[in-house]
Amino acid sequence: MTMYTTSWCGFCRRLKTQLDREGIGYTEVDIEREPDAAEIVTKVNGGNRTVPTIVYPDGSAATNPSFAEVKETLARVEAAS
Repeated sequence: MTMYTTSWCGFCRRLKTQLDREGIGYTEVDIEREPDAAEIVTKVNGGNRTVPTIVYPDGSAATNPSFAEVKETLARVEAAS
């Protein structure tokens, strides 16, 4: 799973803390440091640079999901593979 973030995003920090606490792995990409990543986020979010944006291993994406939503989606994606 990839989490697109910014350094100043409070929602991103909270979600990262929750994922870390539960031992759920992710790759973090700061869209302000990687222009190609910003393009991915704007494409997923209808032109907006909204973070956190999560892209799951199956290619599906979620914008500003709750921790519960992330866990549910990961369980579904893993069960399908």
